[in-house]
Amino acid sequence: MKKYFAISLLLLSLGFKANAQSRGIKIGYIDMEYILQNVPDYAEAKNQLEQKAQKWKQDIEAKKVEIAKLKDALKTERALLTKELIDEREEEIKFQEDELLDFQQKKFGPDGDLITQKAVLVKPIQDQVFTAVQDIAEVRKYDFIFDKSSDLTMLFAAKRHDISDQVVRAITRAEKREQLSKKQLKEQEKKEYQEDVEDENPTLAARRKALDEKKAAREKLIADRKAAAEQKKADQEAKRKTLLDEKAAKKTGTVPDSDKTSEEKTTTSDDKKTGEATSEENTKEDKAAARAKLLEDRKKAAEERRKKIIEDREAAKKAKEEKSNSQKTE
Repeated sequence: MKKYFAISLLLLSLGFKANAQSRGIKIGYIDMEYILQNVPDYAEAKNQLEQKAQKWKQDIEAKKVEIAKLKDALKTERALLTKELIDEREEEIKFQEDELLDFQQKKFGPDGDLITQKAVLVKPIQDQVFTAVQDIAEVRKYDFIFDKSSDLTMLFAAKRHDISDQVVRAITRAEKREQLSKKQLKEQEKKEYQEDVEDENPTLAARRKALDEKKAAREKLIADRKAAAEQKKADQEAKRKTLLDEKAAKKTGTVPDSDKTSEEKTTTSDDKKTGEATSEENTKEDKAAARAKLLEDRKKAAEERRKKIIEDREAAKKAKEEKSNSQKTE
């Protein structure tokens, strides 16, 4: 069956090539298992189903223990029982074993509750995936989209053709839109459009990332400068407050000049000069440190910009080579 399918796919591909030589064939694939694992509603429902299955397994184990006890009791008391009682107990054990087997089949058999509830659980997500795939294929002009986790054998699949994340995002977006206001919905649509554009153009995504990092570095530099200015202002305010306190103390007589000896006055004068010199030195050191940090941040930002430019060039070069190789292959 797979062989016939592959032959049919090849014939379809040749037909598409004949009708779309200028554009070429655009093929993508999804991984249904990956999508299911990343859809919140499915993950929550699956967890509840697993809890049920665990409870069923516990009931089965408890039943097995009960049957084992009946067998052990019969084995111990067999010599003391009449044939009628032995037959009665064996019949009870057989009944319990059949009941256990029926329960196992009902819960875990091919048509059991576990398989049935899994199918019920997956069906709505599969419908959403199908709708999302149809929309993506129509908007982005895909000719074929396959399911990697199906019976179709894929010997190789390049990651750039995987649209599973786009499908997950489309499903998640639909759920978010139901909870947004008109203003939020408009902003969300703008954000989604930007994400879609970047998905189509990896070079643009890399460039946007570089711009975001550059913006973050610039904002950090501004924040550091603002913090340094605020610290300088706080130091000046503290110094001013100290001088005002000293003047007020002199006026109220808390520290009268007559009580000071000549030596104390000299000491006070020296301490004041020393304090002013120390404050001035500290201010110079702070300025030097702030300037050094500013130069270091600028140097780092310039190095990051240079690195990102090189990465963008390499990404663009690689994309160009891949496009050239793809055209040669076609």
